[in-house]
Amino acid sequence: MKIGVLSDTHGFLPPSAFEFFKECNQIWHAGDVGTMDVLTELETIAPVVAVWGNCDSWSMRNKYPEYQIFKCEKHKIALMHIVGNPGHYSETARKIIREESPTVFVAGHSHILLIKYDESNKMLFINPGAAGKMGIHRSLTMVRFEINGKNISHLDVYDMKRDNSMPL
Repeated sequence: MKIGVLSDTHGFLPPSAFEFFKECNQIWHAGDVGTMDVLTELETIAPVVAVWGNCDSWSMRNKYPEYQIFKCEKHKIALMHIVGNPGHYSETARKIIREESPTVFVAGHSHILLIKYDESNKMLFINPGAAGKMGIHRSLTMVRFEINGKNISHLDVYDMKRDNSMPL
């Protein structure tokens, strides 16, 4: 299964997302979506699993949960916006790790791309950075990879210098 991962779009979906995610079977959005239009556009590519972020509206929060726990192939996935990072997880993330034992934890919020195996919790940590134009990041980043059973492979990172002249 081919997976696309992004976060922190803040209402802007880069046109390059359509090409980058075109062969994905599923797309995971780790919050701060911004507008429902972003998810509607992503749904034209593949089914979307999403959570709300701290900048999302109440209507987004009423439609999507704070976090999602689900299976993908032989992995248990945790998807949440404010997670922290390996060694410095939020209280809610620590509770999810303790109670659910995910093998992959996908985060957003920091606007910093980080993919790291967390040895102490035996899970892959993925923060795809930020795909939108708002925030501290200098590049738009997204991630895609394949999951076949327990095997995670073909990890690709999209990294494009941010162009603030693009319309929101």
